[in-house]
Amino acid sequence: MLRFSKSKIFGTLAVILIGLSLAIPSFFSPEQRKGFMASLPSFIPHWIIPQRAIVLGLDLQGGSQLLLEVDQNELTGSMVKGLRDDVRRVLQQEQVRADGGIQTQKRSVQVRIADAAGRAKVLPKLRELSQPIQSLASAGTGTLEVNEQPDGLITLTYTDPGITDRTRRAVSQGIEVIRRRLDSTGTTEPSIQQQGVDRILVQVPGEQNPERLEKLLGSTAKLEFRMLSDSPSGDVDLLPSKDEKGQKVPVERRVMADGGDLTDAQPAFDPQTHEPMVSFKFNLRGAQRFGQATSENVGRRMGIVLDNEVVSAPVIRSAITGGSGQITGSFSVQQANDLSVLLRAGALPAKFTVVERRVVGPGLGKDSIEAGKHATLFAAIFVVIFMFATYGTFGFFANIALAVHVGLILGLMSVLEATMTLPGIAGIVLTIGTAVDSNVLIYERMREEQRAGRSLVSALQAGFDRAFATIIDSNSTMAIAALILFFMGSGPVKGFAVVFILGILTTVITAVTLTRMMIALWYKYAKPKTLPF
Repeated sequence: MLRFSKSKIFGTLAVILIGLSLAIPSFFSPEQRKGFMASLPSFIPHWIIPQRAIVLGLDLQGGSQLLLEVDQNELTGSMVKGLRDDVRRVLQQEQVRADGGIQTQKRSVQVRIADAAGRAKVLPKLRELSQPIQSLASAGTGTLEVNEQPDGLITLTYTDPGITDRTRRAVSQGIEVIRRRLDSTGTTEPSIQQQGVDRILVQVPGEQNPERLEKLLGSTAKLEFRMLSDSPSGDVDLLPSKDEKGQKVPVERRVMADGGDLTDAQPAFDPQTHEPMVSFKFNLRGAQRFGQATSENVGRRMGIVLDNEVVSAPVIRSAITGGSGQITGSFSVQQANDLSVLLRAGALPAKFTVVERRVVGPGLGKDSIEAGKHATLFAAIFVVIFMFATYGTFGFFANIALAVHVGLILGLMSVLEATMTLPGIAGIVLTIGTAVDSNVLIYERMREEQRAGRSLVSALQAGFDRAFATIIDSNSTMAIAALILFFMGSGPVKGFAVVFILGILTTVITAVTLTRMMIALWYKYAKPKTLPF
């Protein structure tokens, strides 16, 4: 096992060099990396040059943190409104009249049907509403209860498990929408995590404007196209108008088209007024609905409603059948850009409120980086001195393996686009100690074998063979603990666990394969008679 073929040596060195090269971009600023890529000759493909770098977390480079919470009242109200529309649809399909209309409560819908025959037709359809398609997480839980009174009053009520399940799904969908919104702004490596059942923790390193971030993430971005009404009474809503500040305008409740059918939205400038606006484009379904609505309402004002506010109400001059249009409303350039981001990313499934806002200044991050550098440096220096003083030449081999070990961790983090946090630095410091621990096991086993009377080559061989099982056992137990931290922890705990797991993987490579190769080459060319310690 101390014999290494040339192909195995070159293969090991190639893997190590590739891993170390992946860590190189992390030692340079983004501007330096861009300048280097721009200076490359045209005949060198850019894809062969490592470009990914480790991203510093919120605690290292500063930034903004928001804790968002689902508005339970708004979510429940939206669920009840949807249920009311479903009940109205069932009554229309079965041609059954409700006595006194459809009434809504905080979490229920009531309808009175005195006619027994009509009630018998409607009840099976209403009970079907209580059996929606369920996810694995909500399987077996009742989301809706349907109760019938002798006087013909039918009540449909959302249960606590039903509301909890809807909240959980709203948070899951909200995470994806928030991620798309942040990706559209070009934000680097945001951290988006679910906290409990109804909260989302958003951390954006480098973002020092939490107000803009709050507007971007807190806005539901529910876009609707609804006709303005000539009368404030009837089936209309009185909504505030952006153009007429302080005034409310009557808007029909019927939605002609909505933002769910948008395929694109981009900031632009009005060719006539040269003011910022947002251009949008519908898919086929949305284009058909929008075209039909504009063709049937020529001469009327169409309200463009964003989050229950009329941002614009242009007069329909002619049918718009091309599936595209513009939103104007005295926007600034930044507002037009943010609105286009919101529309492209889609609407949040529920309203989220900001319950905590925190800004971390870059000064604190700079101090953390310096402290982490010093801790890592001092730990490495003391370990290097100890290993060299205790094991001589073999200690020098262990120190080389240790340097490669740290470099491979950084390279793997770059490939995974992992975020380096202060706990991550602590994980690297800890893996420095665990990495040399494997070498200590091997070397001490060699010493014991030689004391037992074995020859040098036999002692070297036995040191690796008999210590290998111990190394695997110890690293396996640490890996299990790290995995538990990763899956059960959150935030900084997960960051520590990721670095620790990567450190365990590279420890086995460097402490066993690389050290064995260096000792084999040393024995081949130095031809020693005894151990160098």
